[in-house]
Amino acid sequence: MQFANPTYLWLLLLLLPMFAWHIWGRREAMLTVATTAPHEGRWTWLIVLRHIPFVLRLIAVVLTIIILARPQTSSPQSERETQGINIMMCMDISVSMLTQDLQPNRIEAAKQVAVEFISGRENDNIGLTLFGGEAFTQCPLTTDHSALLSMFRQVSCDLQRQGIISDGTAIGMGLTNAVSRLSLINSPSKVVILLTDGANNSGDISPLMAAEIARKQGIRVYTISVGRQGKVKMPVAILPNGEYYYQWVESDADPATLKQIAESTGGLYYAADTKAKLRAIYDDIDKLEKTKLKVRHYSRRFEAYEPYAKAALLCLLLEFLLSITLLRRLPQ
Repeated sequence: MQFANPTYLWLLLLLLPMFAWHIWGRREAMLTVATTAPHEGRWTWLIVLRHIPFVLRLIAVVLTIIILARPQTSSPQSERETQGINIMMCMDISVSMLTQDLQPNRIEAAKQVAVEFISGRENDNIGLTLFGGEAFTQCPLTTDHSALLSMFRQVSCDLQRQGIISDGTAIGMGLTNAVSRLSLINSPSKVVILLTDGANNSGDISPLMAAEIARKQGIRVYTISVGRQGKVKMPVAILPNGEYYYQWVESDADPATLKQIAESTGGLYYAADTKAKLRAIYDDIDKLEKTKLKVRHYSRRFEAYEPYAKAALLCLLLEFLLSITLLRRLPQ
């Protein structure tokens, strides 16, 4: 336990004059009688118990001072080393990810497999970057995987469909965003898992320029091209009722650029046209060399005055009840 205002504890020194006044400062009337023999041995316990109200008052004062000092409890703060890697997951959320060549569609299949991957890596430091025509950090690097998974499950293509982010696929911007997050981490094991289904057609930074930035930062990039090659049934328009209109079009995936990104940074390129292949890819990434991570758990403080307040009120109540009943003094 600790105190937010420990200076108030100096008030405990007031107990000394209170105690002295109780012992030496009281002047009670006395009655002189010829002999006290008839009264010897009677009611002696009352003589001792008459000090109980003062003791209760003293305890109440002590408890009140403790309350003023604001007692607090805290969850423990610790720091430990564990085996893990720093991973930024960089996912394409352009409308083309709604293509249904993976069930139920590309983005949902990618999310399901990624959630399984995250759930089995409790020691990894993982973050999430999303990109369409522009990129943003959905979740910074964290070991709080429950919070990360909660954000991950909310990922959808609605941001682009509703015009919140611009149209297109900005692979270079997405990779740069993920690299910028990892560059803040002082660790030899830093990885980006870049998942997309198309070619870069938007953004101010090209994919190869972003790859060069990653290489200079010592960040490996593993690229995943998701979806089938050739003719695919892709959403090309939104109907008045809000549903997508699908049409058979040629896939615009760019595996050559994704291979260059992976090779230049020391990573690997993968192609996944089924959910099973996606799982195999993440299992392969799991075999990456692990390094020690220092994980710090911060403490949280909680106010702990309530039991002291209840005890103080109880002492005052007992003092009052004893003073007007069992230990009530007769007028002198």
